[in-house]
Amino acid sequence: MGFTCAQGVLTLLVLTASMLAVGTASRPIAGRPANYSNFGFNHSFWGPRNGHPFHPNNNSTRPPKKFIVGGSDHWRYGFNYTDWVFNNGPFYVNDTLVFKYDPPSKTTFPHSVYLLPNLRSFMTCDLSRAEQVATVAQGGGEGFEFVLKNWWPHYFACGEHDGVHCKEGMMKFFVMPLIGPYHG
Repeated sequence: MGFTCAQGVLTLLVLTASMLAVGTASRPIAGRPANYSNFGFNHSFWGPRNGHPFHPNNNSTRPPKKFIVGGSDHWRYGFNYTDWVFNNGPFYVNDTLVFKYDPPSKTTFPHSVYLLPNLRSFMTCDLSRAEQVATVAQGGGEGFEFVLKNWWPHYFACGEHDGVHCKEGMMKFFVMPLIGPYHG
């Protein structure tokens, strides 16, 4: 049984809807009681409130944030980045992901950062059409910064050892940045 294009599109839609639901679930909306729920959107049947249909309160914007990928564990083999994304989201357009990893040495394995083109490449760790966005030398010091400039899924993976870090070391994750009130 092969992976068809229709299955890929359906999977992408389900993952995107899930990320949107998780990113907006149980988040209090400014000016609303904590138990108020409108699925994370501040609109009603009759139209938007506060001037914009998807912004809870135009006076309560947050500037773009920087997230260190993996937190204090940084970008390393064997860490569960799916859990990290789930626990640190939602992510918004213009937020920055900071990849920190040691440069290669006799005691550390090299890491890199690749941006994969689609869900299928992400699921199979196929790096053949991926774009390298950070080399093995760019994760030291303050780390490599990647700004989420677009509203589409971003699939990240380590490309070292022919994808072994991605396949077996769990060094992959994806984020679907939301459009925030500071998006320009």
